Amino acid sequence: MSKYKTSGVKGPGDNGKSEERKGQIVVRYRCNQPGTIQDVLRQRQNWVEVNDDEQWDFSWSDVAWLREIFDQVYLQEHVRMNHFRNYYELTRKNLMVKNLKHHQKNLKRDAGRTEMMCDFFPPTFSLPSEYHLFVEEFNRNSGSTWIMKPAARSQGKGIFLFRKLKDVMDWKKDSSRHSEEQGEEAQVENYVAQRYIAKPYLINGRKFDLRVYVLVTSYDPLKAWLYRDGFARFSCTRFSLSSIDDMYVHLTNVSVQKTAPDYDPKKGCKWSIQQLRRYLTAKHGKATVETLFQKMDTIFIHSLLSVRKVIINDKRCFELYGYDILLDHNLKPWLIEVNASPSHSPSSQEDYEMKCNMLDDTLNVVDMEGRLTGKEKRVGGYDLMWDDGPVFQEDVGPQTFGSSCLNTNTNLGCINDREKQLRQIMNKMCPHQPKKKTQDTKLFILRG
Repeated sequence: MSKYKTSGVKGPGDNGKSEERKGQIVVRYRCNQPGTIQDVLRQRQNWVEVNDDEQWDFSWSDVAWLREIFDQVYLQEHVRMNHFRNYYELTRKNLMVKNLKHHQKNLKRDAGRTEMMCDFFPPTFSLPSEYHLFVEEFNRNSGSTWIMKPAARSQGKGIFLFRKLKDVMDWKKDSSRHSEEQGEEAQVENYVAQRYIAKPYLINGRKFDLRVYVLVTSYDPLKAWLYRDGFARFSCTRFSLSSIDDMYVHLTNVSVQKTAPDYDPKKGCKWSIQQLRRYLTAKHGKATVETLFQKMDTIFIHSLLSVRKVIINDKRCFELYGYDILLDHNLKPWLIEVNASPSHSPSSQEDYEMKCNMLDDTLNVVDMEGRLTGKEKRVGGYDLMWDDGPVFQEDVGPQTFGSSCLNTNTNLGCINDREKQLRQIMNKMCPHQPKKKTQDTKLFILRG
């Protein structure tokens, strides 16, 4: 049970209330993740939670459960799940970099123009497979600070900074020793070595990064939405490179920061993206900040395009990504990583309400109820930024794709009047118009 206050309609979990929803579609869902997503699902009108052994229409589950389902159970056409089969092509750090490098080469070959290159991620190498390439780059930039990250872990686990190859050699020895102790079946854990952004943009002397939400409802054709809300995560400790061992300085993950001695749970360590955008606009001007946010749009689009042909598309799947973006001292955005299961755990009442709204709008876009026409450019707090090509704002004409930044149909950090927008969608709908059925569709329709 969440300690934060919920709002909205009463949850549909009580099956005894079904007679109150006559003539309405009922969505049977299962969810094996506790917390905020459970609160949101239980507040959805005419959504009913079912047991694992019962038929379901919608599933929000962890990736381990979905891996089993894909291979062992026949899935009907109408069901929806919150992960694609090989979601990890973008969210596992070593695979993300591999796909981005391949995409970068293709763009350079096809266009031959520097602005087409994906220069939004630092030099990164997968270890141990690219160790020799890493050493060559390391020696060319002596004195640089690097960061080592496990390819498949999250929440700052296993990360360390280094400036000497000896530190990497010691790490390799420890990894080999651990593998030998685990026996022949133990797999060597993959890491990425990435040049550290040594001059991040600071606010009040503290480092921060951005968490931005991107929803993909199809990869073939690619269809992607950008949420207006998000947040900046701050370090509680003033930034300095004098101590590269202090993770409270260098890692902004809330899971790390909340263990810091001077962490104040009442104040937290977050700003809303709207607050950050207002701050940057006041300091640098509207034009500069608009260019910054357009460059972030380019990051989202090119990263998705890099895996468009790799991800196994399935119309029953969608993916909610949590992008981590870092700004350097020149206001250049850098892609740090992409999360397939971004945390929904709230750090405050405001954070809880934002995540509830974002998850609720995710379900609105997925549209199990069949309320949308499919032509919407906005649903709640989501703006459609790519629909088999860039989606442009109505007051901006088409641009040539390939420019350094695109003025697409996005409003990250702008006003999120989602409730007003959702009412407009509902008003356009014909009352009591149920979703069209096919022979395979098993959604309930309760009638009088």
